[in-house]
Amino acid sequence: MGDSKLDLLQGTLDLMVLQTLSAMGEMHGYGIARRIELVSGDEVLLNQGTIYASLVRLQHRGWISAEWGTSENNRKAKFYSITKRGLKQMAEDTVYWQRLSSVMGRVLAMGERGGEQ
Repeated sequence: MGDSKLDLLQGTLDLMVLQTLSAMGEMHGYGIARRIELVSGDEVLLNQGTIYASLVRLQHRGWISAEWGTSENNRKAKFYSITKRGLKQMAEDTVYWQRLSSVMGRVLAMGERGGEQ
């Protein structure tokens, strides 16, 4: 992979969107994408199709809601916010990804320890 950007595993973008809305409050899609890119140190780059597919999926599941408003540059934009169901899902997904990350860390560390536990 080298210097290439990170490919997102299934479900990670949805969790990133939920976490962003939870931390930042109501935002439009472009703002969500830019915030994720900023926080990732530009390791994750999101095109418009990718972020909006996630937003549609999350809205369909009832994890976010949307409302039309006016953006900072005076354009009509859809603003998204996390719902109670979204907060519950985010908590569950966070626990899952933390467990998975811990397991991957232990598995990858085997090479450093020669397979010892």
